Amino acid sequence: MTAEKFIQELAKSAAEKLYNQPIADGLIQIQKTKKEFEGDYTMVAFPLLKISRKTPEETCREIGEKMIALDNQIEKYNVIKGFLNITLSKLYWANTLNAIAQSPNFGFKEAHSEKPTVVEFSSPNTNKPLHLGHIRNNLLGMSISRIMEKAGKRVVKVNLVNDRGIHICKSMLAWQKFGNGETPESSGKKGDHLVGDYYVKFEKEYKVQVEELKAQGIPEDEAKVKAPIILEAQEMLRRWEAKDPKVIELWKTMNGWVYQGFDKTYADLGITFDKVYYESETYLLGKSVVQDGLNKGIFFKKEDGSVWIDLSADGLDHKLLLRGDGTSVYITQDIGTAIQRYNEYRFDEHIYVVGNEQEYHFQVLKLILKKLGYRWSDALLHLSYGMVQLPEGKMKSREGTVVDADDLVEEMIDTARHMSEELGKLNDVEHGVAAEVIRMVGLAALKYFILKVDPKKNMTFNPKESIDFNGNTGPFIQYTHARIKSVLSKAIDAGIPITGFVKPDYISNSKELDIILLVNQFPEIIQSAADNHNPSLIANYVYELAKEYNQFYHDYTILKESNEGVRLLRLTLSEQVASVIKRAMWLLGIDVPDRM
Repeated sequence: MTAEKFIQELAKSAAEKLYNQPIADGLIQIQKTKKEFEGDYTMVAFPLLKISRKTPEETCREIGEKMIALDNQIEKYNVIKGFLNITLSKLYWANTLNAIAQSPNFGFKEAHSEKPTVVEFSSPNTNKPLHLGHIRNNLLGMSISRIMEKAGKRVVKVNLVNDRGIHICKSMLAWQKFGNGETPESSGKKGDHLVGDYYVKFEKEYKVQVEELKAQGIPEDEAKVKAPIILEAQEMLRRWEAKDPKVIELWKTMNGWVYQGFDKTYADLGITFDKVYYESETYLLGKSVVQDGLNKGIFFKKEDGSVWIDLSADGLDHKLLLRGDGTSVYITQDIGTAIQRYNEYRFDEHIYVVGNEQEYHFQVLKLILKKLGYRWSDALLHLSYGMVQLPEGKMKSREGTVVDADDLVEEMIDTARHMSEELGKLNDVEHGVAAEVIRMVGLAALKYFILKVDPKKNMTFNPKESIDFNGNTGPFIQYTHARIKSVLSKAIDAGIPITGFVKPDYISNSKELDIILLVNQFPEIIQSAADNHNPSLIANYVYELAKEYNQFYHDYTILKESNEGVRLLRLTLSEQVASVIKRAMWLLGIDVPDRM
């Protein structure tokens, strides 16, 4: 139980005994005491005045007196106008630390929800490797899945791979024209990188052909649709949809190369899925639903045969659902896959982890499903995240200026290796162990720097800042964990007990109280991160905890403390801080080494 909840329940009990009537939970308002006032938590008296029929000050005083009489875990109180400031006793904090130490999975709930939460993320195209933008998507999706799971939800992680369409045919056609039979094996390249190279080659050749047509006096817009290579790509797409054996065989081969590449990148980043869907198997879904909506008058058909919905009454505009030739658009497919998912999982919530440029799309999707009578449409949520770029600026796939995820991961690990060599921290560690620690540090720098930012915000990823061992970084938090594990290891080697029953008089200073308070907030932070679908709440909490512990470590002795009770408290507290750091970082997909 959080301190806030404990005080709320005690204040409610005190008020009920004083005024001889039941008190609604909503009338007991508890908040953290402002720094300029004495106390830990503050109760607001004003909602209770109609019941107490006394002044705010009198109401505060008698509730404060009653709380002290009811529980000796309340040390004292003071009243400032209509606010009751309550100070918890050392007994409360000692009991809290003992309870945390006796809870092996403190902060983590077992799954208790019958209906699952579906989290869809990654959703890459099979014409290029994963890049920096995909990294943010994948890290958010994986982290929010873990957070939801440890908040008590049953989570299903899914990936819808965009494995068809004109962009896929562009890579295929360029390989046919310029590839000379090149394969990942013959080139020594990862399959997704190889296919991505041909996507770039297509775009370069396309630009050349457009310029040639423009030189012949053809307007640019016309040149873009008449360039021979784009016409060939469109013809290849038509052949794919007609299931031409040769096109299908090439498609399967090149997609296979990409999947092998994706699998390695996912493994490097620690990304896993419970189920993978493919657009080639779902792109026709939704067409029958559109026809049903047309029959019911929810949609309308234009003279060219295209099907639309008028959302102007909802503050939006007209939305295309089927083209005049009967082919579907993305919204059609998403309508079909949403219905398919609900029929498959009967989900409690469906979270789409997709960039903020698609906010309108998901607003329309939800509204259309609601108009079609699907009540569960309210369970659809777009976890909209901002753009991520490097200090040098934006990236463009077509021009080949994107930072590949693999290259960035390798760069971060190399940077961690160089820093480790300069500091000499791992010189006496076995090579294999040192390499694993270096890998942990490099990945932590990348993951933490991205996840510490509120998903809604655009961000710039700065590799140099991310790996700094001082400041709000993953390596700083990892180092704090390793520092604690070193202290605990030395205690064990010296035969000093590191756990035991902590008594109130072992608490010797306010910094210890501050850290117990922070550790005790962990379950509350997890729940808040789950409710708000925001891993940055976990990231910034664990940084605050690490920072506070480092200050404590700097100001007070631990192993050399002469008072055995105080030493036991500090070792117990250290152990619980390390445990919470490890769990919090796991929620972010980050491993923490025992030594750095």
